[in-house]
Amino acid sequence: MTHRTDTEPAPRLSRQTALPRAAGAAALLTLIALPAVAANFTPPQGCRLEVTVQNRGCTVSQHYRCSGDAPGDQWVTYFDAQGASYQSRIDRETRWMESTDLRSGLVDVLEDAAQDHASFRRLAETGQDDFDFWTRSNNGERLHHVGHDTLTGEKIQIDGVALEGTSFELTTYSESGDVLITRKGQQFISRAQGRFYGGVETSDDWTGARQETNDSPVSFAFPGQTGFGATTPEYDCDLQMVR
Repeated sequence: MTHRTDTEPAPRLSRQTALPRAAGAAALLTLIALPAVAANFTPPQGCRLEVTVQNRGCTVSQHYRCSGDAPGDQWVTYFDAQGASYQSRIDRETRWMESTDLRSGLVDVLEDAAQDHASFRRLAETGQDDFDFWTRSNNGERLHHVGHDTLTGEKIQIDGVALEGTSFELTTYSESGDVLITRKGQQFISRAQGRFYGGVETSDDWTGARQETNDSPVSFAFPGQTGFGATTPEYDCDLQMVR
């Protein structure tokens, strides 16, 4: 698994969020203005909201698990200043099982076969995880993702939550082998929660456009705490650009 330009193929958050997108689908990702949402988030029936996270970059994320999913699976839904924008499901290894752009309707799913699936366990145990896998969109597009995550040794607490720093590099290719997106930067992991959180990164796309972003978590709200389920982002929204 973070906001948006016509050349930016997908949201630019942590591994748990959107996947880079090829040029043929970029036009479909133009944001559609939706009414602002102020009500609290309610997860689908059979699901339990675990934590609400306010992030840099004017997003707030809702992390939840559903009883009907495979053990270890978890979901996230992101809200920006216009409302719900993105959701995804990862498995216990933080593999990108499925990701949905809630405005374009584009859905990416992980293909079963992979040269090297991502592994949260391997990263936590060895400090390094290489990955090489494919995703397929509901518009028929296949994308090839190659990269690695590395623990940096940084251990911090953000709003009382223990996190560890990572560095990463990710290159996304078209089915024909053309480079579409390169991303590099730093993120955070929570061993207790079994997930990634965003950080500071730089991305370059096939048009030559470069974007530098910061999606680091700022505050965490657990059940019973102020802000739990809140859908209005609080940080950096005054810095948002119309793209």
